[in-house]
Amino acid sequence: MIVRTRIAPSPTGIAHLGTAYTAMRNLAIARQNGGQFIIRIEDTDRARFVEGAVDVIFDALQWLGLAHDEGPDIGGPHAPYTQSERLSIYTQHAQELVAKDQAYYCFCTKERLEQVRTQALAKKELPRYDRHCRALLESEVQQKLSEQVPHVIRLKVPTEGVTICHDLIRGDIEFQNSGIDDQVILKSDGYPTYHLGVVVDDHLMQITHIIRGEEWLSSSPKHILLYQAFGWPLPIFAHLPIIRN
Repeated sequence: MIVRTRIAPSPTGIAHLGTAYTAMRNLAIARQNGGQFIIRIEDTDRARFVEGAVDVIFDALQWLGLAHDEGPDIGGPHAPYTQSERLSIYTQHAQELVAKDQAYYCFCTKERLEQVRTQALAKKELPRYDRHCRALLESEVQQKLSEQVPHVIRLKVPTEGVTICHDLIRGDIEFQNSGIDDQVILKSDGYPTYHLGVVVDDHLMQITHIIRGEEWLSSSPKHILLYQAFGWPLPIFAHLPIIRN
């Protein structure tokens, strides 16, 4: 197995210490194992996109001497390495999950979702989607699609059992599936959410080790469930302590 690591910064501002630290650790693991270090730009959050931030990120990494083997600036066998240039890939994979009955179309309006949230808070419950569209008949779904009703695609999360993250640093961590929302994986504008984009790209780019900050630990069960829904082997996870003070 060729060890392949990556960082996937979002161009939402200046490069910070956490980006440099994570890049250093990923580069070190790749080099120690004769592997490859990849940079991917995750720019699907268009509301927070900052013009020129990509150049700032690459300038900072170059200044630190953290050289990469593949990326949007130098290319590679898995190009493109910028998510906004890969939208058709995410749409294809989201629809694949729908076809496998691992995901479903959700037509709920913002108003209905807000009502669900308000009702949950009133009951002092954790707000989450009530899976209303998960129960729609296929004929209802096709009718709404033919009428071009705005929609997203959500992952069908198991309602029972546990999802286990095998973490190199923290050991096995269990997450109750009952506490995981039916996450949106493809938004109504055709852009993927972070969760779909990162899993699809890491798999297609053959990333073997996911080395990232511990702030992403709560996202790991969502990613593992996506890997399982696609029928893909899991990468190795390691969640690094956050730099403080």
